[in-house]
Amino acid sequence: MSDAPASMNKEKSRKFRETGSTHFGDTDFAEESIDQIGDATWGEVASACCNHDAEGWGKIFIGACGALFFLYFFLFSLELLGNSAKVLGGCSAGGLLSEDTNPVAGLVIGELATALVQSSSTTTSIVVTLVGAEAVDVKSGIYLIMGANIGTSVTNTIVAMGQMGSGDQLERAFAGATVHDLFNLLSVAVLFPIELITGYLYAITKAMLPDTVEKGDKWAGPLKKIVSPLASRVLKANKDVIKDVATKKVESCDSYYPVACIDGIEDYANCATKCDKAAGESFANGDCGRVGLITCDKTIGCPAFFQNGATRQDDATSGGVCLFLSLCLLMACLMGLVNVLQRGLMGMSTRIIYKATKVPGVFAILIGAAITVLVQSSSITTSVLTPIVGLGVIQIEQMLPLTLGANIGTTITGLLASLVSGKVEALQVALAHLFFNLSGILIWYPIPFMRMIPLNGAKALGKWTQRSRLVPPIYILVAFFIIPLGLLGLSALFAEKTTGFTVLGAFLVILVAAGIARFVWWWLKQEGRAKFITFLDTRSAMAETKRTLPEDMQYLKAKVSQLAEHTGLPEDEEEGVEMDIEVQPKEISGGTAEEEVVVVEEEAAAVTESADIAKSAD
Repeated sequence: MSDAPASMNKEKSRKFRETGSTHFGDTDFAEESIDQIGDATWGEVASACCNHDAEGWGKIFIGACGALFFLYFFLFSLELLGNSAKVLGGCSAGGLLSEDTNPVAGLVIGELATALVQSSSTTTSIVVTLVGAEAVDVKSGIYLIMGANIGTSVTNTIVAMGQMGSGDQLERAFAGATVHDLFNLLSVAVLFPIELITGYLYAITKAMLPDTVEKGDKWAGPLKKIVSPLASRVLKANKDVIKDVATKKVESCDSYYPVACIDGIEDYANCATKCDKAAGESFANGDCGRVGLITCDKTIGCPAFFQNGATRQDDATSGGVCLFLSLCLLMACLMGLVNVLQRGLMGMSTRIIYKATKVPGVFAILIGAAITVLVQSSSITTSVLTPIVGLGVIQIEQMLPLTLGANIGTTITGLLASLVSGKVEALQVALAHLFFNLSGILIWYPIPFMRMIPLNGAKALGKWTQRSRLVPPIYILVAFFIIPLGLLGLSALFAEKTTGFTVLGAFLVILVAAGIARFVWWWLKQEGRAKFITFLDTRSAMAETKRTLPEDMQYLKAKVSQLAEHTGLPEDEEEGVEMDIEVQPKEISGGTAEEEVVVVEEEAAAVTESADIAKSAD
């Protein structure tokens, strides 16, 4: 190897620096743990931030413009994704929320409804509305809110999958996303049975309630005013339909179809204005229009995917198309944003970045809460932070308090919705949401030992993605859909209140509990974790073997052709025909023909072994 490449490698590894610090772009960047990051001074941070020549400032300006461009359309795609999910799953979510449920079913329905509409803010607002309209009692509303807390974390987990291209980035991003999931799941696992037995959230919030609540106005955050106008030109979801289905004002979404506009004019006034029943107006008389799950905006007008005369299937098709487009745009903007940030951070010391981003946990919680209040969505906050964690700019230890703050910030939406309803019971549910998140923080964050449980769990999930790219999608399906649906099915058996179904449900619960206990025993006492990791490693090796086998075969064929050329061996005309030919030694550059035969035989044996492994994998 020449001196130039050697010097280049030295420049790109912390092993060859006097300071021992790692820089972005180093070959061993992923090997540095948080304990190995040295401490920098604020003077170094200020110098790295502000000490640039004219060319440097120009690159920073261009990079900042590029980052803002991709960030805006990343947020736009999230908004469009949420609208599309509401159009596709709004009727189902409204139907789920309208059901009279037991506590377990309420928890699961809250999670599934939030996963369907991709917004805990929407679910929380609907639940608060249901309680305010006395369609759901306060205790059931509390369980629905708990479930919404779990479902809200599915969005940033999907965003983490956008970094599949880099194993190290995917590991960090998936860990940063799932630390939010695990905190919410652990909080529910502890607080749900406590609430079920003691009703402490109900009691605390009941004691805090005023006699009356004054009605307030809706508040739209600044981000909504920036992003929503463009998203509303493409697709705007009608949340009123979801609320009407949930409150049983209508039997189903079919009551809103087909879409009809007065005189066929597609604008807000002729399509989306509600009939004034006090003035005797009615849809049957043609006094007002009717819209379904896709509606028009009062200031912007009707979106591109709005269609006069549309059926429910037409709206569902439009929602599916927009969902696909939003996911494509989301991934494209995510890759663009990550690429711009990578270029801007290239060569920057991790000591500097860690010093600049390391803030006390309490302040990080406040920052996360403030950001979420501004954007009015914890999903947006965590989804924006997830790729930054993937780059290594923010450590997972800083991600945890930021997500805890996001959980607190998202409760503001429910509080605002309760003020709009003007009902004391609605305010109680919103306060229960706040105290649920505060209780979870008090359990899992202040004590270092407890804090490490979600952190270590998220880090383990991140490491598994290095061994198999199937881990993220399987995790999402199992954690957010398969397990909740299973619990919903079990709870439905007990809800029948018949001896047969109750006995069957009890038997299945015992069976599931025994299965869980057996799995825990196998995982902890019978080296189950090591066996699982070995299984992932084996699958990864098989996949790598299958991927490289064609190249190995081409290499082998080239070597055989080279050998035949040097030794004068005739090539076989048919496959599988062996020829017994005496090989005459002949001098070749670098060795004799016999030595070349030995080399090729060894390479052929290696490739044959790889082929056997690939066949056994099939």
